[in-house]
Amino acid sequence: MLNTKIIGKRIADARRKINISQAQLARQLFISSQAVGKWERGESLPDIITLNRLAEILGVDLNYFSEKEPSEVTGPAPAESLDDRMAEVKSQEAAQPPSGKKMNNPSWDMSRGNWVDADFSGLKHLHDKFSSSNMQRCRFNGSDLSGLLLKGNNVDSCDFSDSDISSSHIQGSFLTGNIFRNCSLKETEFSGSQIEKCDFTGANFTETEFSKSHLTGCDLTGCDFTGTRFKSGGITGVAGKSGVAGKSGDAEKNKITQAVWNRTSMNAVYISDIVFAGRIEDCSFENCAFKRVTFQHATLINTFFKNKSLKGIQFIDCQADRMTYEFLKNGKADLTGVTLLTTNEGDES
Repeated sequence: MLNTKIIGKRIADARRKINISQAQLARQLFISSQAVGKWERGESLPDIITLNRLAEILGVDLNYFSEKEPSEVTGPAPAESLDDRMAEVKSQEAAQPPSGKKMNNPSWDMSRGNWVDADFSGLKHLHDKFSSSNMQRCRFNGSDLSGLLLKGNNVDSCDFSDSDISSSHIQGSFLTGNIFRNCSLKETEFSGSQIEKCDFTGANFTETEFSKSHLTGCDLTGCDFTGTRFKSGGITGVAGKSGVAGKSGDAEKNKITQAVWNRTSMNAVYISDIVFAGRIEDCSFENCAFKRVTFQHATLINTFFKNKSLKGIQFIDCQADRMTYEFLKNGKADLTGVTLLTTNEGDES
């Protein structure tokens, strides 16, 4: 029979070795921090599926949790060796290959690492080897991270400005307080991830897909959402003290300005405390739930609304073409702030 006290202590020891809190571990497992606390106190045990995931995050094998002498916790690579490794790769890239011969690009496996306060600016050739890692306050400015696989990561307060993260897969990860200014996130897939208080100013999300992912309190100013698909997740701004968007200056924080909304689709998405502005064309909102959502100074062209209720939407100084207007009317939206466009007006860019 498994000894819950022994297993709990080993979970706690391995967690401390990679320098993450109970809350951070819980986020990567999509459970409560109270559940982790119960494991570590020996009050309960994770199920076998969770135990496998736990071993992956902590950098141990399943034998580590047995009552016999545990295998050594491999843990992450030490942060102090990063400068040497970066210097080695840069020297490899700078070296010229012999005539007629091709130099192999370096390939690192940075998975299951605990990366804190490291400067990886200009990083290349990483591709799919960065899963199950804890990253805090790291810099990746101007890096080529295209084709990256982030699976089960905790990424906190890192800077990815001006990086290429296109065609990547971000799965089951928790991203909070990160900077993605002017990043290319084209054709990237976000699935089952929590994304909080991140700065995506000027990011390119063309043909990107968000599935069962939640964006909360993020800055989406100037983003390109051409062909972006949102499925079964949420987009939430910041509510004021009274619970109403727009109080205490929150309207400006929640306003998505200078963004491109073209062929953007939202299906079964919870949208709360968000202000849409600008031109919204060939988009669709289907089976969505709206709470304190505002369209302000917006022009809606050929945009499809099919929802049980549109009463959670307020329109301020908006214009809509005939097709969009009819969709809104059918959803019993308050059209007080919507002006019907003429055919010629709707054709103007």
